[in-house]
Amino acid sequence: MTVLTLGEALGVLHTGEPIAHASHLRIGTGGSEANVAIGLARLGARVAWLGRVGDDGLGRRIVRELRAEGVDVHAVLDPAAPTGLLLKETDPAGRTEVVYHRRGSAGSRLVPDDLDLVDAAAVTHLHVTGITPALSPDAAATVGAAVERWSPVGVSYDVNHRSRLWDAEVAATVHRTIAERVDVVFAGLDEALLLVPDADGPEDAARRIAALGPREVVVKLGEQGALALVDGVVSTVEAVPVRVVDTVGAGDAFVAGYLAERVRGLPVAARLRTAARAGALACTHPGDWEGLPFRRDLDRPIDGEPVAR
Repeated sequence: MTVLTLGEALGVLHTGEPIAHASHLRIGTGGSEANVAIGLARLGARVAWLGRVGDDGLGRRIVRELRAEGVDVHAVLDPAAPTGLLLKETDPAGRTEVVYHRRGSAGSRLVPDDLDLVDAAAVTHLHVTGITPALSPDAAATVGAAVERWSPVGVSYDVNHRSRLWDAEVAATVHRTIAERVDVVFAGLDEALLLVPDADGPEDAARRIAALGPREVVVKLGEQGALALVDGVVSTVEAVPVRVVDTVGAGDAFVAGYLAERVRGLPVAARLRTAARAGALACTHPGDWEGLPFRRDLDRPIDGEPVAR
């Protein structure tokens, strides 16, 4: 069974101090759909990623790192646009600030014809996010075409709202339209309330989103864990306490954990347990995806002796 993720991958420049005073930057890669693909691969799923990157060093790095992590890559190396860039810096209070440089990026030039790079019959589940439709009209059309093409086999959608990319009112309409057409919706509570603003709490929000069409709604609640509504039945999981280094990528790890167990046919409680643990482990590492767990990591103590001998 092959899960296909579709969207923009980015170069990442990261420093543990304010960029205004930093002398060194660490180079990495990121992007929600690419992170989820790596998370799925590390948990044993067959997974492919489709997207556009620039025909530049960052683009080639993204392709290489995804392939090295066991992801089947279907990438267009676009010579007419650069790979998007994400800057991460830490302020004096220890907070991480993220700034994007992605206007006109190769990832924003995704078009529906790019879907033909993938053998449609090989895909057994599609995962997309609300980031891609915000990048450009063509990217939005590509997500819509992908949802239509693979809706017979199953589609999941992580709202993943980015307020810096588009107006909330416009975004809410797009999020609801996609939610009506998919099987699984993932959302933080604030994102869920963007879709159903009159909801009273996580469970009510999940039920109202489910009324739009999806069979499964998963609300990510951070330190309060998560709630899943599947076929009308509510399940919950507590968060796994960890020493947080960086929360960037934790939501993608959670989604990867849930989907990895879902494609294995495991029950909802098992999906949520793996999702919560994967999300927690991702918080213990400063990289966007480097801290995502392998399956062997799921049962290991997260806190404790830092050296294994």
